[in-house]
Amino acid sequence: MMARERAVVLGGSMAGTLAARILAESFSDVVVIDRDDLVGVRESRRGTPHSHHAHGLHSRGLMIVEELFPGLTEEVLATGAWKTDIGRIRWHFDGRPIAPTDTGLVMLAPSRPVLEYHVRGRAAALPNVRYLERHDILRPLSTPGRDRVTGVLVRRQSDGKEFEIEADLVVDATGRGSRTPAWLADLGYQRPAEDRVKIGLTYTTRHYRVDPKWFEGAQSIVFIASPAHPRGAFFGQLGGGVCVLSLTGILGDVPPTDPRGFLEFARTLPSPVIYQAIRESEPLEDAVSFRFPTSVRRRYEKLPRFPAGLVVLGDAAASFNPLYGQGMTVTAIEAMALRDMLRASRTGDIDTKKFNKVVAKAVTTPWEMNAGGDLAYPDVPGERTAKIRFANAYMARLQYATSKDPKATEAMMRVAGMIDRPEKLFKPSLVARVLRLSPGMPEPGPSWLDTETPGNAPETDLPKAA
Repeated sequence: MMARERAVVLGGSMAGTLAARILAESFSDVVVIDRDDLVGVRESRRGTPHSHHAHGLHSRGLMIVEELFPGLTEEVLATGAWKTDIGRIRWHFDGRPIAPTDTGLVMLAPSRPVLEYHVRGRAAALPNVRYLERHDILRPLSTPGRDRVTGVLVRRQSDGKEFEIEADLVVDATGRGSRTPAWLADLGYQRPAEDRVKIGLTYTTRHYRVDPKWFEGAQSIVFIASPAHPRGAFFGQLGGGVCVLSLTGILGDVPPTDPRGFLEFARTLPSPVIYQAIRESEPLEDAVSFRFPTSVRRRYEKLPRFPAGLVVLGDAAASFNPLYGQGMTVTAIEAMALRDMLRASRTGDIDTKKFNKVVAKAVTTPWEMNAGGDLAYPDVPGERTAKIRFANAYMARLQYATSKDPKATEAMMRVAGMIDRPEKLFKPSLVARVLRLSPGMPEPGPSWLDTETPGNAPETDLPKAA
């Protein structure tokens, strides 16, 4: 087989589809293999149970996707989906609303299945990309010396037939359930070490018929969970007269799926704005839950040996706490790194050990931010280094400053959108601004239930929050 004749992508979600688009520039045949039906699918599917819940594509990720698929943003917007300036979302940190501002950074916020439908449709339309649906991935193929992966063994679900697909490059984009660690062991390699942060997160989501007045011109209302207010919510307009509400609980605090329990959980958020919107609204389906017990980072870059012909990206390499919303953007950055390496290669091959280090570089900053944020919760297990304690103390002051100063909001959103590196939050001018705004910083904003009086309490027969 000639170099760059065929690439195989394992998994057809966002990571796999972005990889297929990149590989189509360098290989004459790109095959995407998945166990589900994919092309033309607009609904949540078995392979992506998290896709039912609230999603957003951050600014840098959107820039990359638009570069790879020009015009895709307008195509998605034509379905009625929203795009919004990230600084105009109604964010709440520690129970306090931020000072809104125009950042110039756009977030695209359709449902995850709709976003994947359009991205996958554009990739599938490429003449050298084909999707092999309803096929199970069994194991990789390798050379006799097991120094190179040469393809994959698959099984067709319709008749159980097994067959081999040869490839010059295999990309594992199968998500957090990736079997590459086990496959490496079978080939005689070490399994990668793993970094883990046990957060015990649960999303419970319900869709509603939207009333635009709930949002006051914004695309969404977001309560970011914090140690003082560990229950959070993402309440956003999806277009087509539909909105989504994802309630979040951590460390085993599970938002209920029954209507009464779901409504009561929304009532315990720091502000009544979401509860008051949904208590008389029209739900479109029963609530469903998705559990995310642990963030996992697989340290492939630390392995002394790694086979040629195999790369790992997306959630298969690092699966982030979804509360921070950076997973798709990190995957897009990794895909562009793969493009750079393929373009720079004179032989048609890439150094897979070097690629592991490139992926690690893309992962490190968001991983440290997210893991550090999770460790702000006293009951999350893990070492709190001096660096983490300092960063969390400063972030609490910065979040307080966003409730007063649009400049602080803009600085934070540029980092959240992965446009600026976190170091920008420690510029002397911003630090001085934060310290000036937060002397004698008060305790986190109280819950509205803490200040509830008979005169302002909503009419409800639900019991008080515990």
